[in-house]
Amino acid sequence: MSPPARKTTPEVRLERETANDEIYERIYVAIVEHRLHPGTKLGEDRLANIFGVSRARIREVLARLAHEQIVNLFPQRGAFVAKPTPEQAMDVFEARRLIEPALLRRLIHTLTSEKVARLRQHQELEIDARRRDDKHAVVRLSGEFHQLLGVLAGNTALARSIRELSMLTCLIIVLYDAPTASSCLVDEHSAIVDAIAKRDAARAEQLMLGHLDHIEKSLKLDSSTEEVDLEAVLGLQIR
Repeated sequence: MSPPARKTTPEVRLERETANDEIYERIYVAIVEHRLHPGTKLGEDRLANIFGVSRARIREVLARLAHEQIVNLFPQRGAFVAKPTPEQAMDVFEARRLIEPALLRRLIHTLTSEKVARLRQHQELEIDARRRDDKHAVVRLSGEFHQLLGVLAGNTALARSIRELSMLTCLIIVLYDAPTASSCLVDEHSAIVDAIAKRDAARAEQLMLGHLDHIEKSLKLDSSTEEVDLEAVLGLQIR
């Protein structure tokens, strides 16, 4: 019997990329759900042990997160979850106030019944998470609502921008959190969806700007960073 054929280079590459995507997603979701806080050190050795992969693989994932401004890389110090300054926080909200109205206009211009259904479905997920008092899911879904608007608008550049800005907003909320800012308010999201469904662009833009102002004005400019147990947060190894 001949020995089993070795995997081809494309197969090996696909397996590697799949594993890296899973590691990336695990870290990304932990940050979005406020389980990894701004300033948390992401040590290569600890992450490699948690996920059962090499440090080289971890470096690839951290580089990707750094490219998206989710992680900061410092020579001789390593990787840390990004920690936006108050000035950067104001820049993020200014950018969102410029981008999201344009995104809404494009979405309404290309609106279909299928897109409205996807927005309604996401709203149901948010409502269910609140009903279950699943705070991590509430925070994640609140950010994903804005990302979904970007995806449905059909402009990849806008979608990418709002994804990065939504992630930075999650970090900002952790740093400068007031009780009312822990996540978007579901009724504000519902009102925006209603305006979109009616193709009322002016109303949708007004609601979105008010929504962003509400979040920004709820923040406070002092912060604290807690020590986080990476093993407990990120859990099982990647197979």
